[in-house]
Amino acid sequence: MPVISVPQDFNSEELYVDLRSIFGHSLFLKCEGFNFAGSIKLKAAAEMVAAAERDGVLMPKSILVESSSGNLGVALSMIAASKGYRFLCVTDSRCNLSTRRLMEAFGSQVHIIAEPDANGGFLGARIAHVRGLCASDDRYVWLNQYANPGNWKAHYNRTAPAIAAAFPGLDVLFVGAGTTGTLMGCARYFWERHRRVRVVAVDSVGSVTFGGAPGRRMIPGLGTSVRPPLLDESYVDEVVLVDEADTIRACHRLARSGFLFGGSTGTVVSGAMGWLARHDAHELTAVAIAPDLGERYLDTIYQTNWLQGVYGEDVLSSGELTAGSRSA
Repeated sequence: MPVISVPQDFNSEELYVDLRSIFGHSLFLKCEGFNFAGSIKLKAAAEMVAAAERDGVLMPKSILVESSSGNLGVALSMIAASKGYRFLCVTDSRCNLSTRRLMEAFGSQVHIIAEPDANGGFLGARIAHVRGLCASDDRYVWLNQYANPGNWKAHYNRTAPAIAAAFPGLDVLFVGAGTTGTLMGCARYFWERHRRVRVVAVDSVGSVTFGGAPGRRMIPGLGTSVRPPLLDESYVDEVVLVDEADTIRACHRLARSGFLFGGSTGTVVSGAMGWLARHDAHELTAVAIAPDLGERYLDTIYQTNWLQGVYGEDVLSSGELTAGSRSA
């Protein structure tokens, strides 16, 4: 059975699962989905909102607006509701329906971009829409998670120190690359404040973040169609690219062992296990960050009709499908 480790103070942010019994290599998965927003994005959202308030950017009449594939939108919806701000999330058609409904339940507005930009893809189209809103009405305040230093500082100050404290002998850390806020915060911390740790970025095939060719990506979370301004590759030791079909397989393999995780986690786990296998890394202490859980993906990566419609009949064998995703 996988080993689950929770510290004595039962801090939900510090739950780790050792995946050795599932994949054959020891990999401690830091589970970030056990907070009120359901993902690691709550840290970045809280940091960016707090900084905007300190700087006097956010006023009672302000309307928060942000481009998000889902999780940051949920986090900002929750924070906006608790602080009395209005919030508009600009997302696109790949955003999970349950995620959109969750944002609306918090009282937020959700605008869905239906067509990608010719050069910048869906992200470029989302950002263009946000810029247009801000130009049309000065009440709109764009935190801009793609360039806001609060994004990476949240993980420099919280996520990375927590990992360092839990694993003082850490050898390699696997971090998914979306806005690269988590990646940059953790990588900077281990470069500047801790003993040397190898940092491996995990990205999706079809993402342009690290200079790859743009391609179709259907799973929200990791990967971008516009290079993130936060990214500084000098802090990253290696980059691993994962095909979305392998993301799906990793998610279903985890689910068959009792762990329902989101698509970003499937990508990170698939990339990490491939890296560990190539490096004969049985003696290394390795940690990967799981950004969220899988409930918001039940209608997509855990649903047979969606899988077959997007990836074809052979994306999963009958033995790989979880029971709930099999066709009736």
